[in-house]
Amino acid sequence: MTSPAVRVIRISCAVIFVLGIAGMIISSIAGNNVGLVTTIGVTTAIAALVLLIASVSSSPGRLDVFDEADAQILERQIVDLVKSGTDETALRSIVRDATKLGRQP
Repeated sequence: MTSPAVRVIRISCAVIFVLGIAGMIISSIAGNNVGLVTTIGVTTAIAALVLLIASVSSSPGRLDVFDEADAQILERQIVDLVKSGTDETALRSIVRDATKLGRQP
C-alpha cells in the first residue's frame, strides 16, 4: 500500500515522461534546437531519478542483498566462537531461538 504522496509523485513523473518524450520529438522536428531538446531530456531524466528515489525510500522491506550480507557476518561470528571453544550445537540453537523471537510480531 503506497501513501498518497508517493502516488502523486508517480503520476506526476508519468506525465513528465509522456510530455518529455513528446517535447523532445516535437522540438527535434520543429527547428532542431539542441538546447531545448537537451533541457527537456534532462528534465525527463530528473523525473526518472525522483521516481526511483521515491519508490526506494517508501519501500518498507530491505533488499535481499543486505540480508545475505548480514547472514554471512553472523556465520563468521559463529565460526569464530566455535574456534574459540564454544559448543556449536548450543550456539546454533541460541541463534535459531533468537531468529524466531525476532520474527514474532
